[in-house]
Amino acid sequence: YLRFKRLADILMSMILLIISSPIIILCSVIIYLEDKGSIFYSQKRIGFRGKPFTIYKLRSMKMDAEKDGPQWAARKDKRITFIGKIMRKTRLDELPQLLCVIKGDMSLIGPRPERKDFEDKIEKAMPNYKIRHLVKPGLSGWAQVNYPYGASLKDAKNKLSYDLFYIRNFSFFLDILIFAKTIRLVANRRGAQPF
Repeated sequence: YLRFKRLADILMSMILLIISSPIIILCSVIIYLEDKGSIFYSQKRIGFRGKPFTIYKLRSMKMDAEKDGPQWAARKDKRITFIGKIMRKTRLDELPQLLCVIKGDMSLIGPRPERKDFEDKIEKAMPNYKIRHLVKPGLSGWAQVNYPYGASLKDAKNKLSYDLFYIRNFSFFLDILIFAKTIRLVANRRGAQPF
């Protein structure tokens, strides 16, 4: 199944990139016009077997959003731009991560990758957190379709239980279920903001 999953990841990501390219271009123009800053945002995340990799997003926050250091997004976060709010609600800012899937750093379905700064804090409170690295991180996962956007250690602990369930029950049918639930979440614009 892992070979089939990898092939499906590549084919689906290429199809989704082609279909969404006009939307990515439109968002890119609006991002630039809003504050003349960079269009894309890159960040180091921890992936399969604990290996760091670079993740890409359409920038949804102001250029100086992390001048005070890394921090989780909050509800009604003032660092988020106008177009950023729209992109986050519809998950459009995540589309460039399809390139990470094609490259092999990510899968379409799997536990969401986290930043090392946050992982270090989470691992101190939850030693089992590293088990998430037994599978490739995903664009969407069981935690994302069943739990609201997490922005605290308590949320990370709750989401970990969903990630461990996914790893234990890893299968084609579970991936299809997550994919279908993800489409429904995006269509309903739910689960993308802290609560």
